[in-house]
Amino acid sequence: MASSLTKKQRKTRNRIAVALGIFLLLEIASHLGAFDGPYGLWIEFACFLVPYLIAGYDVLAKAWHGIVHRQPFDENLLMSIATIGAFALVFFPEAEPHMAEGAAVMLFYQVGELFESYAVGKTRKSIAAMMDIAPDYANIAGPDGTLEQVDPYDIKPGDEIVIKPGERVPLDGVVVSGKSQLDTSALTGESVPCVVEEGVEVVSGCINMTGLITVRVSRPFGESTVSRILELVENASEKKARTENFITRFARYYTPIVVGLAVLIAVVSPLAFGSNWSDSVRSALIFLVVSCPCALVISVPLSFFGGIGAASRAGILVKGSSYLETLASTEAIAFDKTGTLTNGTFNVVAVHAEENVDPDLLLSYAAHAEAYSDHPIAVSVKAKYSGTIDAEQIAEVQELSGQGVSAQVKQHTVLVGNDKLMAAQGIPFHSCRLVGTILHVAVDGEYVGHIVIADVLKDDAAQAIRGLHEAGVKKAVMLTGDCEEVAQAVAKDLGIDEVYAQLMPQDKVSKVEELLEATSERGKLAFVGDGINDAPVLMRSDIGIAMGGMGSDAAIEAADVVLMDDKPSSIALAIRIARKTMRIVWQNIIFAIGVKVVIMILALPFIGIATMWLAVFGDVGVACLAILNAMRALRIAK
Repeated sequence: MASSLTKKQRKTRNRIAVALGIFLLLEIASHLGAFDGPYGLWIEFACFLVPYLIAGYDVLAKAWHGIVHRQPFDENLLMSIATIGAFALVFFPEAEPHMAEGAAVMLFYQVGELFESYAVGKTRKSIAAMMDIAPDYANIAGPDGTLEQVDPYDIKPGDEIVIKPGERVPLDGVVVSGKSQLDTSALTGESVPCVVEEGVEVVSGCINMTGLITVRVSRPFGESTVSRILELVENASEKKARTENFITRFARYYTPIVVGLAVLIAVVSPLAFGSNWSDSVRSALIFLVVSCPCALVISVPLSFFGGIGAASRAGILVKGSSYLETLASTEAIAFDKTGTLTNGTFNVVAVHAEENVDPDLLLSYAAHAEAYSDHPIAVSVKAKYSGTIDAEQIAEVQELSGQGVSAQVKQHTVLVGNDKLMAAQGIPFHSCRLVGTILHVAVDGEYVGHIVIADVLKDDAAQAIRGLHEAGVKKAVMLTGDCEEVAQAVAKDLGIDEVYAQLMPQDKVSKVEELLEATSERGKLAFVGDGINDAPVLMRSDIGIAMGGMGSDAAIEAADVVLMDDKPSSIALAIRIARKTMRIVWQNIIFAIGVKVVIMILALPFIGIATMWLAVFGDVGVACLAILNAMRALRIAK
């Protein structure tokens, strides 16, 4: 712990150590009868003032500063009144002196403050370490090939930067030369390195592990992935949860009420019930010590801070503790399909050739016929074909609007298209049981088979839905603009509870409003999306979750939670982290208030069981236990 303390913390620690040493020597001297002489009481009083003032002079100064500036009601005032009062009991001849307890209360209060400062600092450091993704420089190659380090802010889109092994990728861009592996764990939580080569997009914040790569920058540093993440984390603390706001308001009114009650105990009890004045004052002092709200004021924000940090470490950015609180109450969750549950790219999923027809030959004809098309379907066919497209073998290419394409390939007439094209040409064809876009192929008027093209489900999509149900989410819904047949097939594969297909963006908003009305009073509705068309729904739902890697900027801006790894299975983990954080928050609230109320009751003059030492435990001990409990929120149980 010592090496991780700040200069100010080390100074406080040393001051406490000196005060504690003097205090222990005085306690030993007291037990040996060193203060038994005629003026022993006053000598003891003066001696215990030394460790008291060494440990607590700053607390007394803060309390005085608050009184002077008309903002007296805080924990410094409570500690000052209680400890000064303990020393003041020496002026009550019939009362037992409590100088040692007064000095001890101040000492242990400072120990608790130091521990609290250390815990908060450790939590902040742990988040800062995860978020230590901002690059210090970017390498620009000079005319002679030497590398010059420049500020990332000075790099413009289109510039080329060089990233050496071991360096952090400073800006978003596309690899133009070189091959390497990137450590993306700081952004996505994914520990497996990602291979990048020419043509592959890279995002800032990753670490280049193996080879030298040159990247053409695609956006300025201020709009880069790193800048957006840091902005989200920095703004997270501004969006407090309802529970956190309640504790802040609670502390504002709590302190003056407690001071008032202590005065009543000290004054009213002897006057109304004939209690001994010294006992009443002692009860009031114990009441003040135990009522210090440190355990609540510190542990509740610290728990939320820990929860946000744990989520960040798993590649889940939560924009504020209020969203963590909402996420914990998620009852239903609605998904967009493309890009959220599927990869969002078309792929050839099957090649069904007629009998005695080579599937590779069928694919070759289709790839040659589609050679000059940039349509996503044509691109997926060409990507699937492993051979080389010979442009000299292609002639008379003709786009047939709404049907497909016709071309001369290797002196054969090739038709590639949908059912309408085959029907229009009078060529018999087969339907397919697979769901997706069916591309029929005919050569010289003979049907040779078909190719099935579909958006592929993400590897963890089914696991994500199972995980949500296991986490207690009652309903998983899919809202998509895709056709009914495809939507139903995807929903069946994944175990989605409800499906709504062929929806325009405005239809999705209407459907989300219906789902909001159907949730229970305490239950919340989350929406998960990635596209710019999802932004209105992300904002309308109780909590919006966006895919950070492939999602649009508008979706990421509109969302409350961003998944940096684009994995829908991370949502269940986010909900578990949120619920664990809320459990810790309420454990601390109930534990702290419960212990304090019991000790307050025991301190009342007509009961009088509580001692000043018990009050010290009720304040410092409870605060330390609550802070330790709050730090559990940083740990992730995957």
